[in-house]
Amino acid sequence: MKKLILLTTTSLIISAAFSACTPAAVAVNTEISVVDGLDKQVTLDQPAEKIVTLSPPITEMLYAIGAGDQVVARDSFSDYPEAALSLPDIGGGFAEYDLETIISLKPDLVIAGGINTAELVQSLEDMGLTVYYLANPSDLEGTFASIETLGVLSDHENQAKELVSGLRSRVDAVSTILEGVEEKPTVYYELDATDAAKPYTPGPNTFYTSMIEMAGGENVGEKLEFEWAQISLEQLLIEDPDHILLGDAMWGITPESVAERAGWGSLTAVANGSVLPFDDNLIARIGPRQVDGLEALAKILHPDLFK
Repeated sequence: MKKLILLTTTSLIISAAFSACTPAAVAVNTEISVVDGLDKQVTLDQPAEKIVTLSPPITEMLYAIGAGDQVVARDSFSDYPEAALSLPDIGGGFAEYDLETIISLKPDLVIAGGINTAELVQSLEDMGLTVYYLANPSDLEGTFASIETLGVLSDHENQAKELVSGLRSRVDAVSTILEGVEEKPTVYYELDATDAAKPYTPGPNTFYTSMIEMAGGENVGEKLEFEWAQISLEQLLIEDPDHILLGDAMWGITPESVAERAGWGSLTAVANGSVLPFDDNLIARIGPRQVDGLEALAKILHPDLFK
């Protein structure tokens, strides 16, 4: 279960609703006025020059739009890009944030994400800090809106728009190739199989389901009741997915270890060698790499079309 918690922590808990899509930010002269994901008005006299990030996707997106030099500290899980690792680590995850260090850095802006609570945001504001809460998106369009909002906040609006334009072109290219494809291979995506008889998998209304569908497949977890659910081995045998993707590969789970599980050898994907490790960050972390994830999924599900 710890693995699932870590996955959902680094993933910003993709199941969270993207409250009212990321609002457009409007700059008047140098002043920026935005409404964040908590429906709170946030005003900056000028674009933020010193930013503290509290979640990995925010750090990643800021670097992607060229604002990495403005980030003065990051949370413990912000490990991409590699340059971010040289920044001061202000905690997070299972540990408390180092509020004293955050205050000492005198940031213009603290950017919180979906893994952070409204209570944390309020406590930071009570200390005199300006905080923008970036809600979790539920689809790629929400991701693109998040990138553009960070561009406005950091004065990298043009770079953000250019990045989003390129990402949209790549998504459109995948959609064009898959247009008219009727065969939709089924996928079981594994998050945590600590209990191999009832492993955790993403269910309906999740980024995982959306991405698998965009890549021309079907998520067997979509039939489950909850967004983050356990699927019984009996149900998995009934669904008998064409592919098994191991989002928990980072924890040492391998195709070989899956084949050794009691009862799993009867699955078509296991028998056909269609059990593959998959970098969970390519789906779970909102940002540009999600398009990498879409392309990777499409190549797995439709290898003849994506060579």
